Amino acid sequence: MCRAMPDILKRGMETHGVLVNTFESLESRAVQALRDPLSISLPGGRVLPPIYCVGPLVGNGKSARDRGEERAECLAWLDAQPERSIVFLCFGSMGSLPEEQLREIVAGLEASGRRSLWVVRTPPGRADLKKILEQRGEPDLDALLPEGFLERTRGRGLVVRSWAPQAAVLRHPATAAFVTHCGWNSALEGVAAGVPMLCWPLYAEQLMNKVFMAGDMSVGVGMEGYAAGLVGAGEVEAKVRLVMDAEQGRELRARVAARREEAEGGLMLGGSSQRAFAQFLSDAETIRESRALGQVK
Repeated sequence: MCRAMPDILKRGMETHGVLVNTFESLESRAVQALRDPLSISLPGGRVLPPIYCVGPLVGNGKSARDRGEERAECLAWLDAQPERSIVFLCFGSMGSLPEEQLREIVAGLEASGRRSLWVVRTPPGRADLKKILEQRGEPDLDALLPEGFLERTRGRGLVVRSWAPQAAVLRHPATAAFVTHCGWNSALEGVAAGVPMLCWPLYAEQLMNKVFMAGDMSVGVGMEGYAAGLVGAGEVEAKVRLVMDAEQGRELRARVAARREEAEGGLMLGGSSQRAFAQFLSDAETIRESRALGQVK
């Protein structure tokens, strides 16, 4: 991977343009920097290729897996919950946590007293990055979670094995907050749904995504402790209460709602993302014509 990434980045610099799954106002500083020929010095006097912000391109909650009993149970359960009452915890299709961390989450959720929908994957056999992509069986919830937790939270809490239709859950009226690993797809789905996020990165670019999500983007707050390897029950409780009950949480919800409106506006006819895609098509046609005349490679 380390050998491949420099080559990928080099090839990216040789393109005629890059389509980016974001929208202009969400990452305005980065977009402005990438478009400023003075911001990055390249050898040979070259300039960065143009970028086209054409997002947010996110799922609508429907996919090949968005069917069957698991989906019906998950969304039917949400249908029976009060509006804006659910904390949704999901760490991506590859994200999993050790058993000790699962127990801390259980204690924090119970102490917060809030309703929750939680996707749990089978923990890796050992702390090894090579284990991230391994195929694991369905988790044994009775073995992984503290005794009595599922019974005590029945009706106000639901634990789902391995997968849930995330986009549909985030867009559901009952969902109020999203505990996320800060993968970019998840971040955009949270923004598009207008759901404030509790940022809990696990690895790779998620760590940097968290910095921006809790900073310039103003769509989430960071969880403390993940860098040391364990987010404590007290932190889980405190941040859930903050986003659900505190004035800071109300301000965060208002900011994320504004971001959702910006995202929707960008995708509308005449919006920034629509204009960017139209410009991409126009530039691509110009390049095609120039190639036909032998003016560019």
